[in-house]
Amino acid sequence: MQIIRGRAAHGRAEQRSATFTGTVWADPVLPATRAGAAGTVTINTVTFTPYARTHWHRHEHGQILHVTAGEGLIGVRDEPPRPLRIGDTVWVPPGETHWHGASAHGLLVHTAVSLGRTIWLEPVTDPDYAGAVESPKPAAPAR
Repeated sequence: MQIIRGRAAHGRAEQRSATFTGTVWADPVLPATRAGAAGTVTINTVTFTPYARTHWHRHEHGQILHVTAGEGLIGVRDEPPRPLRIGDTVWVPPGETHWHGASAHGLLVHTAVSLGRTIWLEPVTDPDYAGAVESPKPAAPAR
């Protein structure tokens, strides 16, 4: 058994860029560890700035995402993207090609539990991202 008090001991937040579009920070909760039948398990708290997103990818044994702040989007290959809100939890089955990231209106923070290897693919195009179902833009302030 291991108790993790909010983040990995001696872990350092790092800006991600090679497999993300936009500004994204990952803070390790549990670095890659062996976990029996699931193989490797990695847990990160990930912060996306507006418009930031992952590249298309899939996970060998699936992924769990839990939204803790902001609003975002998740897309599955050949389906329209769907909105994510605080408190939402997503189960992405093994091998399902997907992406996730912030909306155009604000930050998204989620805890990502990745099971097994992550296979990174091409970037999500701007048209794929623009096709997302998003909440309406906030009204402009009165002058």
